[in-house]
Amino acid sequence: MRVLVAGATGVIGRQLVPLLTATGYEVTALSRSGRPVGGPGVRAVAADALDRAALTRAVRDARPDAVVHLITAIPADIDPRRMARDMGPTGRLRREGTRNLLDAAREAGAGRVITQGVAFSYDPGAGPGPADEDQPLWNAPPRPMRDSVAALKELERLTARAGGLVLRFGHLYGPGTALAADGSTVRRVRARRMPLVGPGTATFSFTHTHDAATAVVAALARPATGALNIVDDEPAQVREWLPELADILGAPAPRKIPTAPARIVAGPVGVAYMTRLRGADNARARLALDWRPRYTTWRDGFRAELGEK
Repeated sequence: MRVLVAGATGVIGRQLVPLLTATGYEVTALSRSGRPVGGPGVRAVAADALDRAALTRAVRDARPDAVVHLITAIPADIDPRRMARDMGPTGRLRREGTRNLLDAAREAGAGRVITQGVAFSYDPGAGPGPADEDQPLWNAPPRPMRDSVAALKELERLTARAGGLVLRFGHLYGPGTALAADGSTVRRVRARRMPLVGPGTATFSFTHTHDAATAVVAALARPATGALNIVDDEPAQVREWLPELADILGAPAPRKIPTAPARIVAGPVGVAYMTRLRGADNARARLALDWRPRYTTWRDGFRAELGEK
């Protein structure tokens, strides 16, 4: 099978391309830079997802049986007070880039489409506990997040129209992410600049980048459509995982600050991310894809990535 991976140089793509070649797929690695990734046998091509004509040519030339859409432009360090600015380019890619890519995939005759979604944009007011895929995405997020959530909804609409599958990944950790050893979140925790805000009741569902990649491989071999949560087995509130992360890093325990002053410093998005997010349930992905995360809990994954070697 010929697979085109769009966004192949990103944190998931760098894990995915070698897995695909190791399991016998012919891979075209598409990125804006065209930088080689994945070793010998991988065809690297350059195209900007917002350049419809160039992208269409690249996809047509690749003649893929399947297209995997992992294109984002997420900064290495997001300022929650500047969420609309920092996530604006990714929002455009999720709208225009997705439309361009899926139209090109259809014209090239690709029979399978898989796109990268998000498992931490569920509406926190829709119910208790981890959300399954039937739960709505956030209906009234803080104002700076509205465009990002709207862009996610458009990506999912376009994927559904193409008969494809959205893999909703949780908070990513692993090489190249904010939760890598040199990542922005880890640097903040080490410097004691990531406090517990208010009750710390936001629930995070984590996904190691390797587990994200294995889910894509599993999805290529199965006919699942719609959306699936690709997360580990243990959703955890910030007040649980943040102190444990600090302990794993040998860092001081995080400070605690009330919600009101935190809103001044971090804005409404920063407060929402620390107090309101809803976790996700992976049961449907386990069944539909026969997939299991290598790191079933963030505890083991964090220790493997960030503990003493």
